Amino acid sequence: MLLQRTIKQSISTTGVGLHSGHRVKITLRPAQPGTGIVFHRVDLPQVVDLPARADAVGDTRLASVLQQGAVRVSTVEHLMSALAGLGVDNLHVDLDAEEVPIMDGSAATFIYLLRSAGLVEQAAPKQFLRVLEPIEVREGEGSAAKWARLEPHEGFALSFAIDFHHPAIDSTANRAEIDFAHESYVKTIARARTFGFASEVEALRSMGLARGGSLDNAIVMDEYRVLNHDGLRYDDEFVKHKILDAIGDLYLVGYPLVARYVANKSGHGLNNQLVRALLARQGSWEIIHYASQEAAPAAFTRDWQFA
Repeated sequence: MLLQRTIKQSISTTGVGLHSGHRVKITLRPAQPGTGIVFHRVDLPQVVDLPARADAVGDTRLASVLQQGAVRVSTVEHLMSALAGLGVDNLHVDLDAEEVPIMDGSAATFIYLLRSAGLVEQAAPKQFLRVLEPIEVREGEGSAAKWARLEPHEGFALSFAIDFHHPAIDSTANRAEIDFAHESYVKTIARARTFGFASEVEALRSMGLARGGSLDNAIVMDEYRVLNHDGLRYDDEFVKHKILDAIGDLYLVGYPLVARYVANKSGHGLNNQLVRALLARQGSWEIIHYASQEAAPAAFTRDWQFA
């Protein structure tokens, strides 16, 4: 039987919030079977718990933000993506500020932390949400259309297309398809960094966004080129980062997905709409578990500790 997974021991690090610019300490702690992923604001007079659920997302401007009343935990998508990639079902995440630290702008640091803490299987069957019929959300029409879709698929695969009309991005691949039956999250996706444009920095900061952004935690472009001295980590790093984000946004469904995700120019807002639409249509999905490794799709049987 495929079993639920958590970490062996607590582990901490510090960083800066991409949008808030605030220093933040993050501690990852083991959690009991059935807990799911729960964020805790430990800097408040009373600790506030924010379960990682799609219906708790209250803001999607350039990040996925969990909210409970006035309490926020921002930019959860990169950590959630790493947890999905390593198959972690249960975890407590303590934060002493309102935003998950951006680290290097990818999921790689979170992969390192989780592996350093160690992964352990738990005495409870791992549950999956299997998509039974296609579901799609759309915005705009014609060439401006943005959409995201989930389709039945025995495994987990993603296809994403971007269209930014920028020389540095257009010179790379604008479409990527990943099937985790054949490819490793750690090797193929985890190191893809977030990206932005130098021309937009001041406008974003006036909106309270990108205050912690720098060449250390994002790919930054001027009108023509990438400004980072080390260039790109993947030839298709831009679209792969959008896939990384989507994996994190989709994991807010509360379970690993047995599905294929296909998207065109989607972002956090559309991804959240898609998950909410899926959950609202009860006949379009089911919760399952796999009685053995042999019964499970190859996407879920890889030993991610060594991927």
